[in-house]
Amino acid sequence: MKLCTVDGKQTRLDILDTAGQEKFGAMREQYMRSGEGFLLVFALNDSGSYNEIHKFHTQILRVKDRDDFPMVLVGNKADLPRRLIMRKEAESFARENRIKYMESSAKNRYNVYEAFLEVVREIR
Repeated sequence: MKLCTVDGKQTRLDILDTAGQEKFGAMREQYMRSGEGFLLVFALNDSGSYNEIHKFHTQILRVKDRDDFPMVLVGNKADLPRRLIMRKEAESFARENRIKYMESSAKNRYNVYEAFLEVVREIR
């Protein structure tokens, strides 16, 4: 759990990073039920991680029994010169699903904090 201030308001973030690991499958649905918003993070150089995000997006909507829910799609590893997922492809998925899209680099700390700010704003 992490406390931070977003737009002048105190906010508590509870973060579960499963990194697509199967052993978190059962726990993931439990967190999805209680979650108020989600960051869907994939690696821009890994089409498998991008495909998993599609599944997570569908699973969240199913668990929440909703047509939409606060989510932000994040393409990570934007610092790498070679990518398999083009910006247009990710933006198209985000637009079709009415969620925001941004790119980040955990290595360079580019847009990492901003992604969390954005999902909090989507929740509010």
